[in-house]
Amino acid sequence: MHRTDVIAIGELAARTGVAVSAIRFYEAKGLIASLRSSGGQRRFLRADIRRVSFILIAQQLGLSLEEIALELARLPAQRTPNAADWTRISTALRARIDARISALERTRELLDQCIGCGCLSLKKCGLYNVQDKAAQRGAGPRYLLGDRAGEIAEVR
Repeated sequence: MHRTDVIAIGELAARTGVAVSAIRFYEAKGLIASLRSSGGQRRFLRADIRRVSFILIAQQLGLSLEEIALELARLPAQRTPNAADWTRISTALRARIDARISALERTRELLDQCIGCGCLSLKKCGLYNVQDKAAQRGAGPRYLLGDRAGEIAEVR
C-alpha cells in the first residue's frame, strides 16, 4: 500500500464534511475501519471517503446504523468500490426509497385534512373519522399510514 492510498482522519473529515468525532463514532460502530501509523495515528483508505459519504446519504434515507453496516459489508474491503458495487447497493435500496416517497406523497395529500383538524383518530371527528372507525385498524394517524376511509368497516 502506498502512502498516497491512506489519509489522516482530519483529511477524511475535511473531504466528507463530517466531524472527526463522527468518524471515530462510525469506526467504533464498525462502519469504517482505520489503520494505524507507526506513531499510532489513525489512517483511512481513500475509499473511506465514499463509505462515509454513503453513510450520510443512507442516514438521510432513514436507514439505521445497523442497516448501513449491513449494506457496507457488501462492499469490497480491500479496494475502492466500483460502479457495479454501488449499483448492487442502490438496487437494494430502491424499494425502500420508493416506499418512503409514496408515504411522503400520501402525507402531503392528506396533511391538511387529517392533521389540520387536530383530531387524528378521536371519536369527536365528524368529518373524516366518524365514530372513530379508523381506530379499528390500530393506533396512530391511520389515513396517513395508508388506510383508506372506505376500507374501514362500519362500527356497529
